[in-house]
Amino acid sequence: MTTIIYLDFNCFQRGFDDPHQTRIRMEALACEWIFVQAEEHNFQLAWSFMHDDENEFCPFLERQIEALRLSDICKVKIKPHDDIYNKAKTFQKNGKLSSKDSIHLAAASYIKADYFLTCDDQLIKRAKRLDIQIKIINPVDYVREKEN
Repeated sequence: MTTIIYLDFNCFQRGFDDPHQTRIRMEALACEWIFVQAEEHNFQLAWSFMHDDENEFCPFLERQIEALRLSDICKVKIKPHDDIYNKAKTFQKNGKLSSKDSIHLAAASYIKADYFLTCDDQLIKRAKRLDIQIKIINPVDYVREKEN
C-alpha cells in the first residue's frame, strides 16, 4: 500500500521564504526532498481544492506558478465533498482551527492520508485535540523519521 502525504499549502511555498532563518532553510530543504521523493514514486502527494483556492489568492505570481508546477507531482486530487465540509466544521470547532486549516485536515482525513505535513507549529499543536488518524508533523521531522 502506497503512503499518501497531504502537504499544507505552506510546504508548497516554503522555498520562497527568508533563507536567512535556519528553521525556514531546513524546512525548505525538507520540502524539496519530499517533492523529489514523490517524483521518484516513493509515496504519493495529495492536492485538494483548498490548495487551488489558496494558490489562486496568492498575491505573488512566481509563487503561484511554482505551486502549480508542484501540483503536477501530486497524484491524489481531491474535489469538494459534503463529507469534507462536515468534518471541517467539526475540526474547526473542536480544534479551534481556521477554516482553511480545518478544510485541509478534513481533506487529508477524507482520503485517509498517512501524513499531514505543515510548517505551522500552532496547527500541529491544535490538531492534537482532534480525533484524526493521520500523523501530523513538520516536514523536517518527517525527513528525520524516514532517514533513520
